[in-house]
Amino acid sequence: MRRVSTLAMAMAISGSAWALTPPDTLVVARSIDDIVSLDPAESFEITSTNTLVNLYQRLLEPDRHDPSKLVPTLASSWQAGSDDKSLVFELRAGATFSSGDPVRPEDVIYSLSRVVKLNKSPSFILGELGWTADNVSGFLTKVDEHHVRIAWPAAVGSVFALSILSATPVGFVVDAVEVDKHAQGADLGNGWLKNHSAGSGAYALRAYTPHEAVVLQANPHAATAPKLKTVIIKNVTDPATRRLLVVQGDADLAYDLGADQFSALEQQKGLTIQRFPSSMIYYLGINSGNTQVPALQNPGFWEAARWLVDYQSISKDLLKGQYSVHQAFVPKGVAGSVSDTPFKLDVDKAKGILKKAGIAEGTKVELNVFNQPPYTDIAQALQASFAKAGIDIAVRPLVESELWAKMRSRDFQLIFTYWGMDYLDPNSNAGTFTYNVANGPKTLAWRTQWNIPQLSADTRAAASERDPQKRIALYGQLQKSVQENSPFVVALQGQNQVAVHDGVQGVLQNIAVSLPYFDQVSKTK
Repeated sequence: MRRVSTLAMAMAISGSAWALTPPDTLVVARSIDDIVSLDPAESFEITSTNTLVNLYQRLLEPDRHDPSKLVPTLASSWQAGSDDKSLVFELRAGATFSSGDPVRPEDVIYSLSRVVKLNKSPSFILGELGWTADNVSGFLTKVDEHHVRIAWPAAVGSVFALSILSATPVGFVVDAVEVDKHAQGADLGNGWLKNHSAGSGAYALRAYTPHEAVVLQANPHAATAPKLKTVIIKNVTDPATRRLLVVQGDADLAYDLGADQFSALEQQKGLTIQRFPSSMIYYLGINSGNTQVPALQNPGFWEAARWLVDYQSISKDLLKGQYSVHQAFVPKGVAGSVSDTPFKLDVDKAKGILKKAGIAEGTKVELNVFNQPPYTDIAQALQASFAKAGIDIAVRPLVESELWAKMRSRDFQLIFTYWGMDYLDPNSNAGTFTYNVANGPKTLAWRTQWNIPQLSADTRAAASERDPQKRIALYGQLQKSVQENSPFVVALQGQNQVAVHDGVQGVLQNIAVSLPYFDQVSKTK
């Protein structure tokens, strides 16, 4: 039987290959090359994780209009234990998976424990609660047919635990019965869930083919039916093509067009540019354990790098003010964020630091970036400014999935990339920038091979602190430590921008997500 590609299927669903999109279908143009997996226990990239928001539900989630508040989703209510180290959740009556199976306490237990046991990239988030593959089952208990008890050994309170359980993707609840049907050996259904779904969200995954398209179909068992029947996320790798598609009406939404293209579309008839706050911060990561370039292990190189980024020019001129200068790992808009920006381009200062550190002019180093805007543009700006101090940067653009693979295997020298919050608590970022312990999670600090036993202990202390003001102060100190001496140069905070064709309504994003909540999107044309 001849294989029909997902893109061909998408065209058949929409009724036309390249025509004005039909009224019951939303077509999104963006690069989807970052997708590694659509399994909630493994997904950790922008496109996949934000797509999962439309396929799965959590016990609770950030309010769509006020993400600082958590609201019930699969749970109808919850109660903290007297020890403040447990929670009992009452499940929402009638909650149903796309298969037609009811959502049960067993599904919650299965979903959380499989994340920990599979130990894929996002599992460290649940590790914040002290869960391990050996102990997690003992902390998850079915109370009765409608209640589940979740406890944890870590020295953190229920407020912090609620934030963890609201995290994407690890908080999503999967249909244990359906997933178990497709398990192979001890993979807990991971192989099947890479390109299938088993959730209770507004949509179910109709088809996914890497580097082609993702097709979502309305879930007939959704608590509230989505306004559109189908969502097609087409892989369009060229920004100019994405721009053309949305201008012509062949796509309803277009992402990642680049600063110049977004600016040029401001006056374009037939579409609007919509902007939303983002938790994305953009940073230069230095692999401090790389042996090919000894300079990378030298704190003098880290310090000099802070003075070789032309923050203002990149933000205002290159990126047209669409990204703001931000030099701390907790983004603006989240409790505990440090707002001062102590660094600027100062080549003479950087030269002095490099000389004192014994780092010779002509030092060569490779910089990995995504092969999409704005990364390639920023990379060229870094290449130019570092060259002024005698640091020769070779820029190597990569497909996003390839870049993540290199980063996770610590096979890089310099990398310029982003980090988005998994849950809206300062520990979401502190737990990856300032935590690295033996046999611990593979955080950003681990990936840059930064040995920080004291900072790691301080990070756990901040997570455990129950006094809100003291806790905020501790996260401020952690951010200052990263600013002063670390292999991270935090440079920018972004915003979510999307070109929206006329007739598309209800496009809502917030600091918690960088794709729309598809269930509320509608079309009038």
